[in-house]
Amino acid sequence: MTGTPTAASPVPPPSPSPSPAPSRGRARALLLSPFVQLIAAVALGVAVGAIWPDSADSLKLIADGFLKAIKMVISPLVFCVVVLGIAKAGDLRSVGRIGVKALIWFEVITTLALLLGLVVGNLVQPGAGFAGGHPKLDESAVDSKTAGAELPGLSGFLLDVIPTSLVGAFADNKLLQVLLLAVLAGAAILHLGRERVPLVLDLVDQTGELIFKVVAYVMKLAPVAAFGSAAYLIGQYGLSALSSYGKLIAACYGAALLFIVGLAVLMRLFTGLSLWRFLVYTRAEFSLAIATASSESVMPRMMQKLRGAGCGEAPTGVVLPTGYSFNLDGASIYLSMATLFMAQAVGVDLSLGQQLTVILVLMLTSKGMAGIPGSAFLALSATVAALDVLPLGAVALLLAADRLMDTMRVVTNLLGNCVATFVVARWEGMLDTDKAKAAFAGTSHAAQQPEALEQPLAPETTLSPAGR
Repeated sequence: MTGTPTAASPVPPPSPSPSPAPSRGRARALLLSPFVQLIAAVALGVAVGAIWPDSADSLKLIADGFLKAIKMVISPLVFCVVVLGIAKAGDLRSVGRIGVKALIWFEVITTLALLLGLVVGNLVQPGAGFAGGHPKLDESAVDSKTAGAELPGLSGFLLDVIPTSLVGAFADNKLLQVLLLAVLAGAAILHLGRERVPLVLDLVDQTGELIFKVVAYVMKLAPVAAFGSAAYLIGQYGLSALSSYGKLIAACYGAALLFIVGLAVLMRLFTGLSLWRFLVYTRAEFSLAIATASSESVMPRMMQKLRGAGCGEAPTGVVLPTGYSFNLDGASIYLSMATLFMAQAVGVDLSLGQQLTVILVLMLTSKGMAGIPGSAFLALSATVAALDVLPLGAVALLLAADRLMDTMRVVTNLLGNCVATFVVARWEGMLDTDKAKAAFAGTSHAAQQPEALEQPLAPETTLSPAGR
């Protein structure tokens, strides 16, 4: 019968036509990625700030609102992570060792950052010939910037770690006070025995999941906040300060780059991990921190990423929040170099002994600066007063350049704290390097999720009744 296929002459199957669906899916995933959205929002904000500088000022409200929304969940999130970390570790002494080792690392690294700032400042001489050699000094401008705030002394700093009330620590969003409460709560749970307070552990665990979910909602507004912050920055400051402070800016950013290279070497030596791959893994978080000029805006998300990279709950919960007060590497580079800039600008040649005095003073004043208005200017004012060879008004020379240093300080501070978390975790034998490498390569479950923060606390942290 004509037209009927036979076994001798089989009909070839139709060749499949190429489907554009996979490529469209990849393109859609790329457009929806937080990193691409942030970059696009920042570019749009820069354009708006340049074209309509007067209108851009009002957009700061968006960025401020986003930062407040993030800050409102930081304290309870840190509390939950630290309490669960201590309960999971089962040994308060290990948490104490983590804290001590973190403080040792912080002190060594921030001292190196201060020394690097002095070395680069002496080599580059960023203040030589500034403003024609006759800069105008205005002490009242610094007072306006600091809003009458003061840096606490040693006794004041230690007393400030103790909250006046349980609620006050969370209401004032003071991380060191929250850490103290979390450690005490974790110690109490261990003393009583986890089997006696299962409901408390369930409450803390579920509260942590709830907070991470809230953070996931807030983070959806990150591109909008990045747009508002970029528009305000360009509209308010423009790029006019670059001509006068270009040498100082280049010196600070160059020193920060050298410091980051040093961090990469230390991370490789201590953990065997690649800092570059970690930056790729956290590119969205660093982009948001740069756009909002705040490392606090990404603390919850960075805690999630560090835990997903195998750092463990206890190191992440203790080291990262503590570093926000004790490990300000970028600020240390800037402060030491800014002191030399002031001296060079007013024609004062600081001796080696005076420069060592700068290091000693800044080692004290740079601690606990976080959260104090104009803290950099307060630290510089204290340094100038200790040297007693510079006019106090010299600090005002840095008012125009300070905002341009935010990117350097934010990135270096945040990166220094992340590296410290990896190093201390490895120091304590808690770092899962295989999990870290999988996360960096994008093969882990957490790394494949478009919204990592929408996941609950890591499965191993959930203290189910059977696991107790």
